[in-house]
Amino acid sequence: MALTEGKEKGENESAPGPESETDDRPTRGEIFDLLSNHRRRYAIHYCKQQDDPVELGDLAEHVAAWELDKEVAELTSAERKRVYTSLQQTHLPTLERANMVEFDDRTIALTDSAADLDVYLDIVPGDSIPWGVYYLGLSAVAGAVIAGLWLEVVPTETVPTLGWATLLVALFGISAAVHTVENRRSRLGAGDRPP
Repeated sequence: MALTEGKEKGENESAPGPESETDDRPTRGEIFDLLSNHRRRYAIHYCKQQDDPVELGDLAEHVAAWELDKEVAELTSAERKRVYTSLQQTHLPTLERANMVEFDDRTIALTDSAADLDVYLDIVPGDSIPWGVYYLGLSAVAGAVIAGLWLEVVPTETVPTLGWATLLVALFGISAAVHTVENRRSRLGAGDRPP
């Protein structure tokens, strides 16, 4: 995904230039900053799931339910109101300034910038390793097997050379398939719950 660089901090944002449509796109750093807050991530996730603009009340209910790990029907009015107020006063104006949503105090619609934002969150549980480290380890194992085949220290009587190659390709193929499925589950707007 290519991002157009946004305006530098300190420039006058109230005087749009002739290229304001492309200049208003957030930079990669700004996107990471926007997504660093779970309520903003949840808001974008919910809006990406809907085909039409969403009502602030519905958005607040879903964000609160995800945040508290409850069903919408189980929420108290205080829990709804706390999230509603936070979204209305802080998070939605922040997303609007970043040109991610259009917000008119009651209705929220994603802009083209947010609708086209194809972000996945590389969530690594405490008992797991990042995919990059996994592939590095798998490559090291594959390199060791290939070096062993070249040096003729890996047995080829029980498993032929083509069998070793097939095994390595299968390991990478299965790993890539699992990685692809995990990435799809971790995309904003995909699945029932936000990543």
